[in-house]
Amino acid sequence: QVQLLESGGGSVQAGGSLRLSCKASGYSYTVRCMGWFRQTPQKEREGVARIVTGEGITYYADSVKGRFTISHDYAKNTVYLQMNSLKPEDTAVYYCAATVDSSCSASPGAFNYWGQGTQVTVSS
Repeated sequence: QVQLLESGGGSVQAGGSLRLSCKASGYSYTVRCMGWFRQTPQKEREGVARIVTGEGITYYADSVKGRFTISHDYAKNTVYLQMNSLKPEDTAVYYCAATVDSSCSASPGAFNYWGQGTQVTVSS
């Protein structure tokens, strides 16, 4: 099993920045891809960014390209999501996820492990 612990959510005004962190523990050495997803009551869970942890290959949703950056600290078993130029439409619960599948699919169903979620609220 892999446990994921998120931190860093909060409230910010439009144009501001936040950084989310997600630390993996347990059998984290089996993880090949980590990602961030977000969900609102009105929408299904959607992918935001993913990273192939051993290679540093990254993927982003079109809506966040150029504003968000995903990174991975191998020594700390931690993945980060730096969010800049935040918009009200970025408001959601953000979830960290991990999978042992190195194909790093964008589908939430491809991820084996999930964090508890952290709220991000962006006000206009």
